[in-house]
Amino acid sequence: MEELTSSKKVTIMIALMAAMFFAAINQTIVGTAMPRIIAILGGIEYYTWVITIYMLTSTIATVLVGKLSDIYGRKPFLLTGIVFFIIGAFLSGTASTIFHLITYRGIQGIGGGILMSATVTAVGDLFAPRERAKWTGVMMAIFGFSSVLGPTLGGFMIDHMAWKWVFWIFLPLGLVAFVMIWFMFPKTARVETESIDYMGSIFLSLAIVALLLGFSWAGSKYAWSSPQILGLLSAAVVCLVILLLIERKAKSPVMPLGLFKNSIVTISNSIGFLMNAGMMGAMIYLPFFVQGVKGVSPTNSGFVNMPMSISMIVLSTLSGRWISKSGKYKRYAIIGMPFLVAGMVMMAFMNSITMAVFSMLIFGIGLGIAMPVFTLTVQNAVSPSDLGVATATATLFRNLGGTIGIAVMGTVMNTTLKNKLKAAMTSGQGVDLTKLDPAVASQLSGFLNPQMLLDQPKLKELHNTLPADVQPLFTQMIAMLRSVLSDSLTVVFLFGTALLVLAFLLVLFLKEIPLRTSNDVKKEQPEDEEVRTRKGKKEPALH
Repeated sequence: MEELTSSKKVTIMIALMAAMFFAAINQTIVGTAMPRIIAILGGIEYYTWVITIYMLTSTIATVLVGKLSDIYGRKPFLLTGIVFFIIGAFLSGTASTIFHLITYRGIQGIGGGILMSATVTAVGDLFAPRERAKWTGVMMAIFGFSSVLGPTLGGFMIDHMAWKWVFWIFLPLGLVAFVMIWFMFPKTARVETESIDYMGSIFLSLAIVALLLGFSWAGSKYAWSSPQILGLLSAAVVCLVILLLIERKAKSPVMPLGLFKNSIVTISNSIGFLMNAGMMGAMIYLPFFVQGVKGVSPTNSGFVNMPMSISMIVLSTLSGRWISKSGKYKRYAIIGMPFLVAGMVMMAFMNSITMAVFSMLIFGIGLGIAMPVFTLTVQNAVSPSDLGVATATATLFRNLGGTIGIAVMGTVMNTTLKNKLKAAMTSGQGVDLTKLDPAVASQLSGFLNPQMLLDQPKLKELHNTLPADVQPLFTQMIAMLRSVLSDSLTVVFLFGTALLVLAFLLVLFLKEIPLRTSNDVKKEQPEDEEVRTRKGKKEPALH
């Protein structure tokens, strides 16, 4: 599609941005509202599953669609992704239990995975890497804009409307995006010489499911050393070994092993994995500090995320243009990563809303500068014929990082919370229920749950319904719970910091090759090819 006119490309990009915004806004609007939704439905112990199931299904959909879209084209998958996303979002709004919500979010995740994979790859079809950097920054800005609007709107809606509208309000936009893709996006012919790797797809999916379930349940539902967890992780290893054997002989592998012989692809994917694992700590657990520890309403909690989103929008747009102009990308990764680390360290030790705002500002600067780099490096380092599968593989590693990061951080959070709550009760910091009247002690023990901190209206209602002589004890108990939650979040954010530091160290080993000025390798400018050969003699850039 590189041969299309500029005006036609811009028209297609408008359709792609509509699809991207639809998927992104439906994700960000839920983030701020989710703690209250979980409090209403019950089941805080399953909180991470609402996020994990989305990441699980989207991860599988992403990697399978990557190769299939190389064969059948991007358009049918863009349309299919929108349909799945609409169905999942609508059903999520009808959920009556946490388990219903988890199931429907899984359906939504299938659509989200398809959409994100096909959208990013379609941009690669339209533009050569050098020009693509600019548009990648624009697409990141679209996601950033949704991050500004979504949390604030989600917080406002959960405070003033029925929570189902959080999932339903943007469904009409999905229909608009569907129509735009249908009429604006060109249809491409199937690559007849390519075959579908069914066995590879099956064992790749099984390996992902076993791996993610193992990490999600370890430390929460089952002990890390339990037969269930060891069995799941062993099954993941076995499926992975079988997958490697299949992919070595497959005519058209769903995950070509040759991609990982390229150091740029391998290092970029590893960085993406670690970045997303660490980043999810900020995205998922910051509302626990703002709403749970500081008692801020979901509406105002959304404003705390704004600095991150705004700085990400500005910097991703600018860095995309800078990369496109210079053809260099490594410097921006090296500059951006320290900002991410600094922002996460600030979150670990924040003790006020002001500090939370500044930490998100710093974190957003890092995201805006560094995030556009790593998809671009992968796409630039492979042949255009492998664009879909390479982009899907990069997205796979980021999704795996996010999913495993959420699961592990959830385990860290729950374990630390239990230990610190027990320590606080025995140290005299909390209310000693053994010294109270049995009836009063029984009444207060039912409130000894950090989940209640996330539902401010219910908290006030409970306080007002208690006898006057019990209310001071209740206030003391809430203060203890907030202190315990704050200390637990510090551990979570420090864990995320360690992951981001490791990602920064890997950036230092990332090889830089000039960004191609054409998707047709034969049309590559002589000077670009000469530089490519001189800088990458030991590892051809297009293999």
